[in-house]
Amino acid sequence: MTQLTAGAKAPDFNLLNQDNQNVKLSDFKGYWLILYFYPRDNTPGCSLEARDFTCLQQDFEKLGIKIIGISKDSVSSHQRFIEKQALNLTLLSDQDLKVMQAYGVWREKTLYGKTALGVVRSTFLIDPQGTIHEAWYNVKAKDHAQKMLEYCKELRTPLE
Repeated sequence: MTQLTAGAKAPDFNLLNQDNQNVKLSDFKGYWLILYFYPRDNTPGCSLEARDFTCLQQDFEKLGIKIIGISKDSVSSHQRFIEKQALNLTLLSDQDLKVMQAYGVWREKTLYGKTALGVVRSTFLIDPQGTIHEAWYNVKAKDHAQKMLEYCKELRTPLE
């Protein structure tokens, strides 16, 4: 099982966003990036996390940080999710799971006593050179965006 750690080169990606446009990791060269993986659009935990990142987005931008969410949901699902939850985030569709596998977030997990493959909620802080600064696996949705903001503020203001 792949588990990325600080100092590793962030795996590249080229996925469609909610507007059906290609988004690549290289698009963020020169910027800090929060890349978060979540299980499914319009579920309670995923909605909470996405709304929290949306509410704090300006605070992240002041630190020079971009935010991207990735799930296996379709582009049209992301469009509905953004509309329903009033989100202002870039959401990417990884329906073939290649990016999730590269980041080590598509794993066997147990829910209500049943074991199945699924997305382990995870977040990566990627530096402007495309290196993973920090990786968090198995995060909880509640207060996660706030904890990420606090972590980033402790690093430097603004991040360079």
